[in-house]
Order: sequence, then structure tokens, then C-alpha cells
Amino acid sequence: MASKVRIGIIGSGGIAGAHVRAYKQMEDVDVVAVADIIPGKADEFIAKHELTGARGFDDHHRLLELELDGVSVCTPNVSHSSTSVDALRAGKHVLVEKPMSVTLEQAVEMVQAGKKAQRMLSIAFQPRYDPNMQTVRDIVRSGQLGDVYYVQTGGGRRRGMPGGTFISKELAGAGALADIGCYSLDMVLNALGYPKPLTVSAMTSNHFGTNPKYHSQASRFEVEDFGMAMIRFEGDLTVNFKIGWAMHMDTLGPTLFLGKDAGLKVTPSGSGAWDGGITSIALYHDILGHPTESPIPVKQHNVNIFYEKVRDFVTAIQEGRPAPIPGEDIIRNQAIIDGILRSGESKREVDIVIPEL
Repeated sequence: MASKVRIGIIGSGGIAGAHVRAYKQMEDVDVVAVADIIPGKADEFIAKHELTGARGFDDHHRLLELELDGVSVCTPNVSHSSTSVDALRAGKHVLVEKPMSVTLEQAVEMVQAGKKAQRMLSIAFQPRYDPNMQTVRDIVRSGQLGDVYYVQTGGGRRRGMPGGTFISKELAGAGALADIGCYSLDMVLNALGYPKPLTVSAMTSNHFGTNPKYHSQASRFEVEDFGMAMIRFEGDLTVNFKIGWAMHMDTLGPTLFLGKDAGLKVTPSGSGAWDGGITSIALYHDILGHPTESPIPVKQHNVNIFYEKVRDFVTAIQEGRPAPIPGEDIIRNQAIIDGILRSGESKREVDIVIPEL
């Protein structure tokens, strides 16, 4: 039997629990170490999840001295970049939770570190593993729509504002944009082959988060709870994007792909934030000169998309293949979020410039 894949987990908050539960379902994986900056917290995590033989550290650099095949980075957003870079430079493959980073500059450093170390940097976007998301991607990439010139995407929750580290500018960097907006962007950009963004004109607000009527931690709320943007890409593509943690509305609408030959309408389920699945998919096209709507069957499935995300990372390590969701792609997602925040603050259109990697 081949040796087991040795995994370390950095950060022991709620999302780390989801990672370890996925790893524990895999007979070919050992979680051998956990690190958390808060003294004793890693050991508590190890005991809670019954990680027999695993070692706990207060300093992730000590964890990275071990012989590990891969690392899950589950820290607060602000340290995604530095922790991932440390792990890559230490020769470990990295699965980092979303968002990839706080700034574009950090994302660039992460990708460069992975390339230099020849180690995998994969970003944890589990909606990629939803079979219906894959159907949308396959339809767009098939060419049925022709050249896509306009996309509307995004989503919102009527009341879905988290607290704690999520609302701290220092720890999270951004609010709804980084938390759930990255999923909406990835859905359409991945389907389109991750085109290059050029400019962003955006607005952001936090009317709900800073109001004690709507949030119990309003006095500490520092990030945006809503954002929208018009994003221009190479190839005469424009994306209308909007995202919100809270609003006086039930939905911000479906995702629409408008192509020169056909259009595609994708309606989200649940909160409409694209982390809850898809209700319907429909193709709008002409048949014998008649405008026609063709429903695409939505697959009923029991796929654990979080598990599949983690499993794909492990399999990529075993097979020596590229990152399942490579940082080289998601850097464009991060660049857009960075641009929206800059545009929202300056109240003007800004350029997006991604340096050569």
C-alpha cells in the first residue's frame, strides 16, 4: 500500500473543522499537525477531532518544519497570503480557503512563490464541484452561445451578515465581496475561461452592518455589506456584478449570459449567493427563426462539494498534477475584488493591472 498523504492544518477555527472532517473520511490521508497562533488552541482542536498522534503548534513555522505533503490554510483572511507563501517556500502544496488574499499584491506574491517552489497553490472554491455549476460551464464553453458580450451575476441574502473576524477590516480585508462575491465571480469567469479584466467602476456600502437595528456588532462593523460593479474585460465583454449580505429584497436576480447566438439564464436556489446551488437553467435561442426557451435539466445530487474540493487537492498531490483551482486563474478574481474596493472608495472607474507572473 502506498504511503499516506501527510497533511497539516494551519488555523483551527470553524472552517478548519470542515477540512479535517473531509480529510478524516480519506483512508489514504493522515492529518499529522495543526497550528494556531492562540496558545493551546491547536491541541484543543486535535483532541476535539480525535487526531491521534497529531502534533499541535502555536507557530506555523514549526509545523512547516515537518515532512508534510500538503497544507490547508484556514486562517483569517488577512494571513491567507503570508501563511500560504511560508508553506510554499517550505516545499508544501497548499489548499487555501477563500478569499485568496486581501490585496492583489498579496495574490501576486502567492502565485510567484508557488511557481518558484514548483508547488501547487489551489484555491478552495467548492461550488466548482456542484454538477449543475459544471453544466453551466460546459454549455458556455461549448460555443452554443457564440461570443458572450454581456453577463449579469451576483447574489444577495436578505439578512446574512456574519460577525467576528468577518467584519474586521484588519482581519478580513473585505466583507461580502470576499466572503460570497468571490463565488459569483468564479462561476462566470471559470465558465468564460477566466478572461482578463481591464477596468472597474463600482460602489460599496455598509448601511445594514453599521446599523444596530440590523447587526448586534454594529459598532465594530468595518467592511462592506453590499457592492456592485461594471467590469470591462478583453474581448469586448462586460460583466454587471452585485453582491450583498443584507438588503430589503428577496433576490438580486439570476445570472445571465448574453451571447451573439444564444443566451443562458441560471437561477440560484436558497439565498441566491451561489453557495447554495441552482434551481433552474434555461437556454434562449432561435429554432427555425423562432425565439425558443429550452430548459436544461437540473441534476438532483448528493455530492458533498466541500469533500470533493479537499479530495481533489489530495488526488492532485498523489498524481503530481496541477492545482485543481490554480492561483494563476483566481488572481484575476482577486484583482477584480481589489478593483471594486478601490473604485468604491474613490468613487470613480479604476484600471486593473495584473503584473506578469
